[in-house]
This record gives sequence, structure tokens and C-alpha cells, in this order.
Amino acid sequence: MSRFIPYGRQSIDKADLQAVTEALQDDFITTGPKVAAFEEAVAAYCGARYAVAVCNGTAALHIASLALLQPDWKVLVPPNTFLATVNAVLYAGARPAFIDIAEDGNIDLELCEAALEKDPTIKALYAVHFSGNPVDQGKLARLKERFGITILEDCAHSIGAAQAGIRAGSCTRSDASIFSFHPVKHLTTGEGGMVTTNSESLYRTLMTLRNHGIVKTPGMDPWAYEMRMLGFNYRITDVQCALGLSQLKRLDGFIARRRALAKRYDKAFEDHPLIRPLYPYTSDSSYHLYVILIDFERAACDRRTLFEKMREEGVGLQVHYMPVNRQPYYRSLGYGDEKMPVMDRYYARCVSLPLYPDLKESEQDRVIAILKGLIGA
Repeated sequence: MSRFIPYGRQSIDKADLQAVTEALQDDFITTGPKVAAFEEAVAAYCGARYAVAVCNGTAALHIASLALLQPDWKVLVPPNTFLATVNAVLYAGARPAFIDIAEDGNIDLELCEAALEKDPTIKALYAVHFSGNPVDQGKLARLKERFGITILEDCAHSIGAAQAGIRAGSCTRSDASIFSFHPVKHLTTGEGGMVTTNSESLYRTLMTLRNHGIVKTPGMDPWAYEMRMLGFNYRITDVQCALGLSQLKRLDGFIARRRALAKRYDKAFEDHPLIRPLYPYTSDSSYHLYVILIDFERAACDRRTLFEKMREEGVGLQVHYMPVNRQPYYRSLGYGDEKMPVMDRYYARCVSLPLYPDLKESEQDRVIAILKGLIGA
């Protein structure tokens, strides 16, 4: 029996295991030197001045939102993202305003511009680099310069990606960026997240929010500390950061492998009448996900049947994402009736295929063959 092929999984090698083992033997296994080393390494990789590591990507979104937003601000968000992106806006007491996506799955920045022209109460934009494909950095800069809005880039999918020479997480066109280091992402710390920024004042606020709102300053008694804001215990461990540092050494190789697999998928579907990639291959994307669009109206099976049959064959698929604004909780807040034709059309057709560095080409060929057999032509 062939091993089950999930849509995503971590890649752990002997160097990773050694790094974790050594960290467990150090004097500090949490809140120690590995945390700062990991922050510095990721900041340098992305080209940002500062980085703050936290326990997961949602925590990164939470403290970034508290630091960036003000209560009752209206924030432009896409419906095509994981719940945490939009939930973080609510955590800060701000109000999400959903904007339809473009054909590549990212928030439509042209529609964002039109919304900003009509509504001066919009103060911020959360731009998600969906699937690893960055949003247009020139358009992002234009929105910031013209309207003076606060911008957060959700780079949970896109470490290592670049658009117009601007790396994801560099905050060249934004106030802050966030990352996730969940096992299905490009590199993992088990669970973990990070905020990057070029603002020293924002960095200091984030550091305080991460650690219960506590500040220690020179001249205080050795045991003393001051709680200056309502913070959280969002710290990450040295053990996790030791794994992250080890994984970071292989990150470019991970991304190269993902891109190679994406090219093979593109080739496999280039002449298929019912299946097409979400967007043509681009080296801008770091390919966290490989998303296809299937014409289920003409296919030999519906999406649920496809998922069930593929699982029976040992292949896991996923959908990224169910529209956030249609979720029951958001409907209870008055959302859900927005006109989003591109998102609705996308959601009806999207499927994420297995994509991770350790995926063998023979396994990928198996995924392709089973998929084509079930969809028909």
C-alpha cells in the first residue's frame, strides 16, 4: 500500500533533530538566545529591520493588529484567507470591510482603490499573499501614498517570494508583515509566527505585547518590572527557534523544490479542458499552495465525491478557502451578502493539490493520474 499523500507536510532532517536536541540541553529552553538569533536571521532574510517571534501566526496577527489599528477603524480584507486574518481585525476592535478577489486569488487592489475613494473612514488594508503569490507592490505603494492608510501584509503563505524585487516580509510597502511557521508552511517551528517591521516604535510595542505588557528598564531593582499595557504570553521557545534556524538554512531549497513541482503540475494540466492552474507559473510565487480550478459543471464528479474518491486512493486534497464573510459568526455580525462574483466563482471551483518539498515525482504523477481519471475530459 502506497503511503498517504497529504496536501502539505513538514520536512524534517537529521540536522533539524540535532538542533532541537542541542537546544534541549542548553541552559535556556525558552526566552533565551535562540529566539533572538531566529528573529535576526528571518529579518535579514526578508530585508526588514526588526522581527518579533511569537507562539503562532494568529498571535502574530493579534499583536500586529493591536499595535497598528485603532478601535472602530474600517479595514479592507479579502474573503479568501484563513479566518485568523480577519479575526485579528475584530480582536483590535476594528471593523472588517470585505473586498472581492482578483483572478489570481489575491485581494483586488483596484477595488480597494475604488472603495478608498468612496469611503474616507477606511483606514487600513490587510493584503494576503495568497498561495505564496505576492500582491502587486507598485499598487500597494500607490494606495499607501495616495490615501495614507495603514497596511499589513499577511505573508503566512509567502516567505521567500518576491515581486518587483521586493521580498515578502521586507515591509517596503507596508507597516508590518506577519509569518506563520505551521508544519504545512515553507519552514516550521512546530507552531510559531513572526511579525516584521521597519519601525522601531512599532517593534518595541510588539515586544511588550508579546510578554504580558511588561517592560524592564535600566536602573530598576533587579527583581522589578512594570506592566505598561495589557499584553499576552505569546512567547516562543528556544527549542522551536532552534528548529526554525535549522530549517531556514534549507528554505531556498524548499522553495526551489516547490516551484519545480508547480511547473510539473502546470505541464500536466496545460491541455486539459476541465482543469487549469489558478495562475500561470511565476517565479514571484514561493508556492505554499498549488491551486487548480475545476469545471465541476462538466466534470465526471462533484467536488465532494472527488475528495472522497481521492482519499480512498490515498491522496489528500484541500480547499483554500471558504469565504470568511459567509461564515456563521460573520453572518451574525451582518456580513455575508456582499457581491463578490470572483470569489464566489473561485470558491465553487478551487482545489488545492499536494505540494511539499518531500513530495516525490512518482507520487505527484500518481496524484495527477487519479485526478484526471476522476474528473474526466
